[in-house]
Amino acid sequence: MNGAGTERDTLGEGLLPIREVARLTGVNAVTLRAWERRYGLILPQRTAKGHRLYSAAHIARVQAILGWLERGVSVSQVKGLLQAQRSAPEENLSQWDQKRAQLLTAIGDLAERRLDDCFNGEMALYPPQTLCLQLLLPLLETLESRWHGQAGAELERVFFLSWLRSKLGARLYHNNRLHGGAPVLLINLSDRPMEPGLWLSAWLASGAGHAVEVFDWPVPAAELGLAVERIRPCALLLYASQALDGQQLPRLLGAGRCPTVLAGPVVRIHRQALAELTAARTDLRLAQDPLEALQALHQLNLQAPSQVTPCGN
Repeated sequence: MNGAGTERDTLGEGLLPIREVARLTGVNAVTLRAWERRYGLILPQRTAKGHRLYSAAHIARVQAILGWLERGVSVSQVKGLLQAQRSAPEENLSQWDQKRAQLLTAIGDLAERRLDDCFNGEMALYPPQTLCLQLLLPLLETLESRWHGQAGAELERVFFLSWLRSKLGARLYHNNRLHGGAPVLLINLSDRPMEPGLWLSAWLASGAGHAVEVFDWPVPAAELGLAVERIRPCALLLYASQALDGQQLPRLLGAGRCPTVLAGPVVRIHRQALAELTAARTDLRLAQDPLEALQALHQLNLQAPSQVTPCGN
């Protein structure tokens, strides 16, 4: 009784448990523990039972760490930069180039275990948004360029995208067991399955605390409303990397009668028509990439998934 009372009193002093810090910062608990154990970046207080507790200063430090990571600094170098409050040396900014080169080599060799080992090491140290910004989006850009006209390009594409879907799908499955409330429903509008931008968007939304449901295979536009009716999501994210039927856009985006994000290269392709649609709707957001898609979901006030009313209620 005394131990439990002491722990409640400590939390009442403004200290937060690790799960709450993960929700507020987007850095999962595994990464927070790795930063503490391996690099001494965050040193939380402990309860009598050994549970970690974080202050406002700890949260500010997490945000500062994220700022350095977004500038390309290796996590192993952040502590010295925080202590010295100096700019990151230019030679350190190439570390993401080296990581991408390792992944590219593994992809070219169709070496799944090596690819998995490289990526698992980064997932333990960096939050999803940093990995998306610094590693995966630039990697995809490089891959798309080299897949044009290269012998074996389709084999390499299928290998990598199958691996990516499997890797991120496993993470989504695990997170969905932890997240409550109505899901964000993500649907592929492209002709081809395994849209990497769709899976990255789902991964980021899941990391932000949302349950997610992913329809990777193309869904007929006429059946979008049926999907929303049965799943009752809190929001709909439609992803396309190609042009759609411009005359069908209003019907397509209104089919779900649900807060909607349209994401992917389709936003650039139909920029003018979409500008007119967004001006007339307050529940429609546009996003050119997965990072913008996550921000668009935040703009729809979906930060507290367990409190969101499902569409159709």
